[in-house]
Amino acid sequence: MSRKGEDFAGLTVALITPFRDGEVDESALRNLVDFHVEAGTDCVSPCGTTGESPTLSHIEHERVIGIVCEQAAGRIKVMAGTGSNSTAEAVRLTKSAQAAGADAALMVTPYYNKPTQEGYFQHYHAVAEAVDLPIVLYNIPGRTAGNMEPNDRPHR
Repeated sequence: MSRKGEDFAGLTVALITPFRDGEVDESALRNLVDFHVEAGTDCVSPCGTTGESPTLSHIEHERVIGIVCEQAAGRIKVMAGTGSNSTAEAVRLTKSAQAAGADAALMVTPYYNKPTQEGYFQHYHAVAEAVDLPIVLYNIPGRTAGNMEPNDRPHR
């Protein structure tokens, strides 16, 4: 039995978060999901760092993921951005994304804190233990002030 989302392949598009008058533009966001369904995109990724996640409130962040999952309605996969420099916040966001119907979580390396390599591992391990979703990790050393390095450590 495979975990939800393990068969990711093809094109994943990082979604912007459209705004109108200082609020998330729900209609435009839904239209954006439909555009990608019609274009044959394999997966969309709301609330990654391209999607303004650092500037969204917690309520907005969860709502954007919820809207995208609802609009996707199984027609396209959703890899929700749930990264945070706080492990507790990353766990909370990833649990919320799973409850909303996301197929996977996309997690940036913890920013600002500059964790050790063991710290990165423990951060992601805590999230992975809390949910039953595939987790895709990504690295932006110039923005996060740290670099997640490959390791020969056996999988736990």
